Amino acid sequence: MSLPNDRTYAKTHEWVLPEGDLLLVGITDHAQEQLGDLVYVGDFTTGVKLGAGDTAGVVESVKAASDIYAPVAGEVVEFNTALTDQPELLNTSPYESWIFKLRPTSMADIEGLLDADQYDQQKDDN
Repeated sequence: MSLPNDRTYAKTHEWVLPEGDLLLVGITDHAQEQLGDLVYVGDFTTGVKLGAGDTAGVVESVKAASDIYAPVAGEVVEFNTALTDQPELLNTSPYESWIFKLRPTSMADIEGLLDADQYDQQKDDN
């Protein structure tokens, strides 16, 4: 699956797509492939303020559990509740299925993230 060029990427395998003054955050196809079949997405708390790199929540698969990190500092404003009953959406359509919305402290912080080519070059290093 080719990486969408309309978003940026964190080294920790989250993608970030601006939507107005918010950021949609999900996981990359590479991340979901490494995890395997997802069975749980949760532990996200709306209203919590996170620093860049802080744990925002968790995804669990039949193979492992993995933290999902805030790609930039901000406040979690919404969790995608569809994932509560259908965590497999992250496996079948990782770039259409956002996990949470973040109101960034500064929208300019996303400039420090990776573009698609940069992410593709480093994704196997982590």
